[in-house]
Amino acid sequence: MTAANGITGAAGRIAAGVRAGETSAARVLEETLAAIEARADPLVAATRLLPERAREEAAAVDAAIAAGKDPGPLAGVPYGVKDLFDVAGIPTTAGAKVLADSAPASADAAAIEALRGAGAVLVATLNMDEFAYGFATINAYHGTTRNPHDKQRLAGGSSGGSAAMVAAGLLPFTLGSDTNGSIRVPASLCGLFGLKPTHGALPMGGVYPFAESFDDIGPFTLSAADMALVYSVLADRPAANDGKAPRLARLGGRFRENADPAQLAAIDAAAPDAPLIEIPDIARARSAAFIITAFEGGRLHREMLNRRAMDYDPQVRDRLIAGALLPGEIHREALAFRDEYRADVLALIGGFDVLLAPAAPCAAPTIADPRILIDGAMVPARADLGIHTQPISFLGLPSLAVPLNRAGARGADGRADLPLGLQLIGQPGGEPALIEYAALLERQGMIGTSAIEGALA
Repeated sequence: MTAANGITGAAGRIAAGVRAGETSAARVLEETLAAIEARADPLVAATRLLPERAREEAAAVDAAIAAGKDPGPLAGVPYGVKDLFDVAGIPTTAGAKVLADSAPASADAAAIEALRGAGAVLVATLNMDEFAYGFATINAYHGTTRNPHDKQRLAGGSSGGSAAMVAAGLLPFTLGSDTNGSIRVPASLCGLFGLKPTHGALPMGGVYPFAESFDDIGPFTLSAADMALVYSVLADRPAANDGKAPRLARLGGRFRENADPAQLAAIDAAAPDAPLIEIPDIARARSAAFIITAFEGGRLHREMLNRRAMDYDPQVRDRLIAGALLPGEIHREALAFRDEYRADVLALIGGFDVLLAPAAPCAAPTIADPRILIDGAMVPARADLGIHTQPISFLGLPSLAVPLNRAGARGADGRADLPLGLQLIGQPGGEPALIEYAALLERQGMIGTSAIEGALA
């Protein structure tokens, strides 16, 4: 079977089949659990399976249908969440050994509650960079998540487990979080649709924080249709737009540098007449984003670091300690700059609905040598895969990562080309316009998830 890349999506088809009585939520779940048990271990993508809970949720969906009730738009659809969402009855570890012995969460995260209300069935918690501090899902406690397209390569991060499970066809959608690119980067590297919403637009209750100035949650899906479906449940608003042709622009300047030529070619082919807009001071914006992220992350962990620093991943620990040592004044200056900068950029892009830019700057790097080429030098992927996503988080704008259609493309070595993604960036609250434009590009065949053996039909 192949991954979904048409008008309908895997999640939508499952829900339709369950609601019509063509299958049952219980049957879908057991097939999903069997597939995960058989194929997930090499990916290092799941941190725990939740079969008992999942069976209870599936049974509730089937009981509702038997009673003639509507179980919701995601009836019987299995999904997983990044390991920083509260799941009632188990500790919320945020991928960290230091939290493994924490008290169990007393309630589900708000997003999980919304999905359960729509009939979705929670199956697993998923691997991540410790405390979401990285772009690679290199986790010292659980292990490094591997890319389903090439298991010798990174899946990206920090929501790499969430991306890998969808890309492998093991789950039709998952939830991740995005602070500086942690949904869009793995979506790009794994060939998926991944949404970072307008800052604060989706429910953050019960999500372990990293840097509250930028933290957001969002879904990974195999199609624009499924993105619309899951987004509408989480946002409690329709994903439908007005149907008008979007006003397009291409981001220039730094967004045309450190990009794969195939990404730039796709942007130019999608919007050949769209103007090139150069957002100023990208380097300064990214520096301010690093400061805010480091300060807020360090402040959050200062007390725990004083007590149990040696239980942290050394790379994460050192960055958090550095952030904890930053003076409050530099954080306030960075926030003040962000407010001024955001106003200037919104004025600059005010005439456009969708801005096109690269997502991750390249295809997935290898696990053996996790570095990427930036400005002519090889640098750590764990820090710099977000070079094009971090400035968008800084602005608080919605951004939808979409996968280039690489079907049939071959590299110089004759093997199938690895996934590459673009960002569709919108106005505040403009998620429906992004999803609608993504659906148009999908129908035109310009974007679409790559085929993976054993993936969802």
